[in-house]
Amino acid sequence: MVDLIPDKPRKGRGAVSNASGRYEPFTRVAIDDGWGQDPGNSGFGEQGFGEDRPSGPSPQPTEVIWDATRSVITRNTSPDVPFDRSINPYRGCEHGCIYCFARPSHAWLGYSPGLDFETKLLAKPEAAALLRRELARKNYRPQPIALGTNTDPYQPIEKKLQITRRILEVLRDTSHPLTIVTKSNLILRDLDILAPMARRRLVRVMISVTSLDRQLSRIMEPRAPTPARRLEALRTLNAAGVPAGVLTAPMIPAINDQELEVLMEAAARAGAASSGYVLLRLPLEIKELFTEWLEAHFPDRKSKVLKLIRDTRDGGLYQSDFGRRQRGTGVYADLLAQRFKAAERRLGLNRGGAPLDSSQFEPPEIDDHPDKQLSLL
Repeated sequence: MVDLIPDKPRKGRGAVSNASGRYEPFTRVAIDDGWGQDPGNSGFGEQGFGEDRPSGPSPQPTEVIWDATRSVITRNTSPDVPFDRSINPYRGCEHGCIYCFARPSHAWLGYSPGLDFETKLLAKPEAAALLRRELARKNYRPQPIALGTNTDPYQPIEKKLQITRRILEVLRDTSHPLTIVTKSNLILRDLDILAPMARRRLVRVMISVTSLDRQLSRIMEPRAPTPARRLEALRTLNAAGVPAGVLTAPMIPAINDQELEVLMEAAARAGAASSGYVLLRLPLEIKELFTEWLEAHFPDRKSKVLKLIRDTRDGGLYQSDFGRRQRGTGVYADLLAQRFKAAERRLGLNRGGAPLDSSQFEPPEIDDHPDKQLSLL
C-alpha cells in the first residue's frame, strides 16, 4: 500500500492543493514511491550522486495559454451586481487569492480550481479586436462595461501582455463608459487613458483592499501588491480626477473582519468617495480549498472561522440565493452590515458621484465588418 504525499503550501501561491476539476473523469493524487522524500535518502541529488534532495514542495511556475475565444463581452442578468456586461482579459489569476469566487470556473476548462487557477492562465490576445467588432454591431446599445468582475485585469502578466490597455484604448476611442475593479497599482500605468475619460464621466474605479497587515495580505493574496501600494494607487487616481473607491471584499470572520473600519478610514484619507464590502462566499470547490488554507495557515482558528461562516449561511458554508449571497444572514452578518453603514456615513464614503455617461458612444469603423458589407448591397 502506498502513502499519499500530503499537500503543503507553496511559496507565492494561495491554494494548498490541486485536485482535479469536477468535470474530469479521473482524480489524480501524489504518492510517495520511496524515492527522494527522506532527506537522508542517498539517491541522486540535483548536483550528483548521494546529495540530499530539497525538502518541501517545489515552486509552481506560471504558464500562459492563448485563449482562442470568439467573443469578449460577457452578459449577465444577476440582480446582485450593478452591471449587465463585462470583459475579462484573462481566465485564472496569478494573484492567488484563496477566496476568489472565480476559481470554480477553471473546472470548465479542464483545470483544477486549486493551483491550476493561479498557475495556468488563459490570456485573450485578440480581445481588443473582438471588442471593436462587437461594438460596431448595428444592434449594440452602450451601457458601462465592467472590467475585473471575475479575474483581475491588472494581474502581473498584464505588465507584459498589455491586453487590458488595448481594451481601454478601444473604449476611449469609442467614448464607451466602463468600470474597473482591481487589487493592483499597475492601473496607474494607464492614467493617460483613464484621466481624460474621467473628465467626460466615462470611468469609475474600485480598488480592493482586504487588510492593512502586510503579512496577512501576503497569506490571503500572495502575488497581489501590498496594501500600501493599493492605497497609494487609490490616492493617485483620485488626485488625477479618476473617481476611485474602496472595496473591502471579502470580509472573513475572525480573519480580517476586525479591520473593516480601519480599512475604510484609510481609504477616506486617500480621497475615496465610495466604498463597498462583500461577506466571504464559498461556492463549489472553494469550500474545500478554503478549509485546507485555514488548516495550513490558521489551524488554531479553523473551527471558529467555519462556525462563524455557518452562522451567516443558515448552517451551511454557502448559500446561492440572490440578495443573500453577498451579505449573508443572521446576527453576525447583520452586525457587519451595521458596522459598514455606520462607518460609511461617518467617513462620507457614500457620496457616490454622477452616473457614467453612455450618450457619448460612437461605434468604431470596421472595414470588413459584416454589417458594413451588407450595407453595400
